[in-house]
Amino acid sequence: MATDIFARITHSRTADEVVHQIEVLVLEGILRVGDRLPGERELAKQFDVSRPILREALKVLEGRGLLHTQHGGGTFVADVIGQVFTQPVMELITRHQKATLDYLEYRFEVEGIAAEFAAKRATEADRALLTRIVSAMKVAHQKDDFEEEAVIDVEFHNAIGECAHNIILLHTLRSCYRLLSEGVFYNRALVYNLPGARDKLLAQHIAIYDAVMAADPEAARRAAQAHIDFVARAMRDAERSGDWERVSNLRLQQRAPDLSNRGKLNKTKQSEAAE
Repeated sequence: MATDIFARITHSRTADEVVHQIEVLVLEGILRVGDRLPGERELAKQFDVSRPILREALKVLEGRGLLHTQHGGGTFVADVIGQVFTQPVMELITRHQKATLDYLEYRFEVEGIAAEFAAKRATEADRALLTRIVSAMKVAHQKDDFEEEAVIDVEFHNAIGECAHNIILLHTLRSCYRLLSEGVFYNRALVYNLPGARDKLLAQHIAIYDAVMAADPEAARRAAQAHIDFVARAMRDAERSGDWERVSNLRLQQRAPDLSNRGKLNKTKQSEAAE
């Protein structure tokens, strides 16, 4: 990770100042889950504080659950997203379709707002990052690599949330995408494998990207909501086709022995008739 995101502390070189700066970096989504901080010597140099002050600050941040230290492995940003729901609620969600429908309804509204804000607020640096993500998305699409494409899909939506420059939206969306990545709501592979779905998803992401790049809030909102509408329809189609396949397989399994026996019976009757 880049090491120049930490600024020299010019006033009151205390642990509190270090804590505040790192907290803001996590809150703004600059430091993300799993990011590794520079080593103690380097970090103290960048902050321009003594190593004892730095150690005190890191201990406070670890106590607050923002950082965790691996012995001999360094200091990392902790899983500040965590589980949005308790395990019993998660299990309920996986068993009831209404939760999935509510999830998509929620994303329809929130992602529309995020895209609208992104189109209004994205900086040149934001646009540069989005451009890199979309380029990587196109490469993954050409390689027909579902796993890579799915990862970049989430990265793209996270980036739109970052471009919105709203801390609550940012962390709410990250929690939302965590559930998606872990397959709590639906199997994305089913949607991706529908005929023409991958091409349509890519086109929808590009439409959102184009609207943000053009600083067109209304177009960005419409593009984001059209994307979620498509995902909802594709999910229903995938479930229906999967159900059709399941029923067809069961039907074949049930009838195959009967058809085989009928064939043997017909042969026996033909033999008896010949005699």
